[in-house]
Amino acid sequence: MYPPHLRKAIAMIELIFAIVVMGIVMMSAPMLISTAAKGTSVALKQEGIGQALAEINIILTHPWDENNTDTTCIPPVLNVTNGDAELNQAVVALIPTGRRVGVENSSTSHTFICNSQQFNASWPLGSEGGINNDIDDFLGTTLNVIAGGAGGKDYLDTTTVGIATNVQYIEDNATYNLATITYAPAAPALGSTNIKQINVTLTSNPGGAADASLDSNIVLTAFSCNVGGFEYARRTM
Repeated sequence: MYPPHLRKAIAMIELIFAIVVMGIVMMSAPMLISTAAKGTSVALKQEGIGQALAEINIILTHPWDENNTDTTCIPPVLNVTNGDAELNQAVVALIPTGRRVGVENSSTSHTFICNSQQFNASWPLGSEGGINNDIDDFLGTTLNVIAGGAGGKDYLDTTTVGIATNVQYIEDNATYNLATITYAPAAPALGSTNIKQINVTLTSNPGGAADASLDSNIVLTAFSCNVGGFEYARRTM
């Protein structure tokens, strides 16, 4: 038992130690908050990359051009105005064959003919009638990354990460009659060619100038070529 004039209390050294610990915690709080905020921004950016990849995959499931959307025939190879001449249809005795060099004359796939007609690739590119039924209809489309969840989103800020899509023809020049082809995608073409380039740009500015380390401008690129459609071989009994 303590004498009546003595009572249990906190020693001065304990009080000082508690104050020091509290000070360390308070000094660490801004850093912890900043780390948590960056983690959220990074997660949002990663989700944006996933959505950008999904956007490219969705675009690539569409026909190459508006003139490939006729479901009554196999999608044809289209004539272009500014492509490599080696990719045009072969001509025999001044008569167009409807096929490129290397495609069998008996083949009904990868031909320039649809219901006894030939068609040109679209120029200029863009949506026809507001319906996205071919690749270049996605030209100029934009969206913000909004995750599903309670209230329709998981993040308070849904405007800092955006996705923009661009579709353009690029030059298709190469020496195709060689055993080994060297080709590098070139500048945008003025006129239709046999290659459409799809760029999906992910822009992120989660915290403005104060958080510039997380700012990004990520471009995902895909290509689709004017090769027409094909049909499966059928086995006859």
